[in-house]
Amino acid sequence: MTIGRSAEDYLEAILMIHERQGYVRSTDVAEQLGISKPSVSNATKRLRENQYLTTDAAGMLVLTDAGMEVASRIYTRHKALTDFFVKIGVCPEQAREDACKIEHDISQETFEALCRYAGEHA
Repeated sequence: MTIGRSAEDYLEAILMIHERQGYVRSTDVAEQLGISKPSVSNATKRLRENQYLTTDAAGMLVLTDAGMEVASRIYTRHKALTDFFVKIGVCPEQAREDACKIEHDISQETFEALCRYAGEHA
């Protein structure tokens, strides 16, 4: 199954929130992404149906192995691209914004080449 940009954004946000506070509520995702709680409810329902997400006994959002794989890939790209853009002189806020746009579309080959280049020119 191909996962869309929006779903990747949700999974990445869930991972980021979990790293920051140790648990994830739907309201946390809504706040992080700047969207409504009903939108999060609809998206998390689809993510659960597609086995990227579950909820624990307390109702907290928990990534499945498949969800963690997608979230980790996108978040790794986000961090690496942000760091690269900052190193070449882009202000951190703009670097984060641009990384968010590119992280979904960049090929694995290009991403790996960019990382090699950044490592060689660190």
